Amino acid sequence: MAAVVVVVAGVVIVRTEFLNTVTVSSDSMAPTLCTGDVLLVARQSDPGSVEDGDIVTFTSPQDGAQTIKRVVGTAGQTVAIKDAELFVDGRRVDEPYVDHASIDGVFTPTYTVPDGTVFVMGDHRETSIDSRLYGPIPTAVIDGTLLWKLWSKCETP
Repeated sequence: MAAVVVVVAGVVIVRTEFLNTVTVSSDSMAPTLCTGDVLLVARQSDPGSVEDGDIVTFTSPQDGAQTIKRVVGTAGQTVAIKDAELFVDGRRVDEPYVDHASIDGVFTPTYTVPDGTVFVMGDHRETSIDSRLYGPIPTAVIDGTLLWKLWSKCETP
């Protein structure tokens, strides 16, 4: 009986302190993540450890909703979109998960990411509300980083 209590307590501690499950509520990360996908997220203990390409959860500065986006620029980097292609520090970033044809002709000014923040964008660029609208987000507001997709609602051909 004591072993069961220890195991249950261990699971509760891991779940509340280190891991979280999140259900995707929009298509802004499609096709990587679909509306209804259930994700396992590592709670963020060191916001400074976030890197380009990480998929992170945070509270949206626009509407306060739980949000999930991809980090495309970290402190000190420059970010720009030229003819739908992402450029970081002047170099084109290979993004096979983005449908560039659907956003052809989009340009943004070059933006330098301030210290203590990251620039985030959704993979579904033509519909995503992200740092292009509300600016960079402070690393301190990042709740977690995607570990695994536990359940997917994505339609398969």
